[in-house]
Amino acid sequence: MTDRIYYTEPSRRVFEATVTHVGERDGRPVVMLDRTAFYPTSGGQPFDTGQLGPVAVVETVDEDDNIAHIVSAPVAVGARVHGEIDWDRRFDHMQQHTGQHVLSAAFDRLFENRTIGFHMGSDSSTIDVMREVAAVDVERAVDEANRVVWENREVSIRFVSADEAARLPLRKEPVRGGTLRLIEVSDFDLSACGGTHVSRTGAIGIIAVTGVERLRGGSRLTFVCGHRALRSLRSYRDATAGAVRVLSVLPHELPAAIERAQLESKDLRKTIGRLQGMLASHEAARLVAAAVQTADLRVVVQAIDGWDAAGLKAIASALVAESNVAAVLVSTGDPIAIVVARSQSVAIDAGKTLRALLDRFGGRGGGRPDLAQGAGLTGKIDEILAASRALVEAGRSG
Repeated sequence: MTDRIYYTEPSRRVFEATVTHVGERDGRPVVMLDRTAFYPTSGGQPFDTGQLGPVAVVETVDEDDNIAHIVSAPVAVGARVHGEIDWDRRFDHMQQHTGQHVLSAAFDRLFENRTIGFHMGSDSSTIDVMREVAAVDVERAVDEANRVVWENREVSIRFVSADEAARLPLRKEPVRGGTLRLIEVSDFDLSACGGTHVSRTGAIGIIAVTGVERLRGGSRLTFVCGHRALRSLRSYRDATAGAVRVLSVLPHELPAAIERAQLESKDLRKTIGRLQGMLASHEAARLVAAAVQTADLRVVVQAIDGWDAAGLKAIASALVAESNVAAVLVSTGDPIAIVVARSQSVAIDAGKTLRALLDRFGGRGGGRPDLAQGAGLTGKIDEILAASRALVEAGRSG
């Protein structure tokens, strides 16, 4: 059984221990110790990393009564080792986890909205609360949580039996029996928890909710504490400064400026679409006039410069609106796009023709017998056009 130093001394950074067992996990060496300060993944909190002498601890796993340290190199059984945890990582986890207790307690106290889930990610953390929360209530809870942070209240650890715990005002019912480890934020929160926490709330620094989304009748809140909150503030600052510079407005004018830009962009897209349609009609008329006439079929196999896939499709649609037209249009840009189309009166299968071209020149695509399109063809444009003419002629003959 591993003596878990972090249970009673969460701020312990270094320790001495003896290797009691070695093994492998997924091909990586594993070390177990008689005592450890390394925290394993548990209760929504990620594992600690650090060093055992010269050997790196890359992951820590809870295995019933023991803690498995996955290491970068083997260590001998019986060896005395000097352990040192990655303190920056541990302290970050302590800030986030204690911040979660305070934030969850704020929602519970103010709105009786209980936390039913917690996850700590590498950049932000989340709590899931039972009921949906309005924006104004989120701000009230955040203000209350930060009040407790800035009052620098004591965060204490104690151990009680299940019977003793049943008589205490725990924020939520424990999920396990036996001896329970309780984390108490003075006069604010009392919860059973095996995680690592700061000794006073002031060390949390600040709690900020950065996002809220609906989730199965409740809400999921994304939050950051301490140094993560500082990083988040810097990120928002840089993004805001960049947007202010590009749009030439003051920060408080950004929402309105972005909305105007979106509306203008939407109007421009409509105008461009209308003009492209008109130009496509003119281009189609030019191509039809220059089409190769074969008996009762007009064949247009052409490379078109300066048009994307959507433009090619618009031209092809205008072409086959005429009777007795078969068209293969290829873009000259990279990657090469292609559209195969035919009038309703023509028996050529556009989809089959495209598949034959893709089989030869690569790329992807598909479509119907009257219209098919693809992209990503490789090869010389002249070769693609020659193959297209041959396929159109063969399809007509077939």
